[in-house]
Amino acid sequence: MAKKIIRTKEYSFTVIYKPVEEGGYEITVPLLPGVITYGRNFEEAREMARDAILCYIAALQKDEVRIPTEKALVQEKITVSL
Repeated sequence: MAKKIIRTKEYSFTVIYKPVEEGGYEITVPLLPGVITYGRNFEEAREMARDAILCYIAALQKDEVRIPTEKALVQEKITVSL
């Protein structure tokens, strides 16, 4: 009996990790409005971000809404002297 090959599609999202005063990180995903979560350390924050993204995508799929994709971003820090 031949095995059926299941193909999956990968999606990439920019995630913003913002350190908060009380410790840990607040996480947002600019392309997915409303995705905001928190992690007590960077590793937990990354896992919470992944979980929040998966939940958001599952809701989009349930509602048969297209999953947004982002174009390649260019990010740069520019230093100026005053």
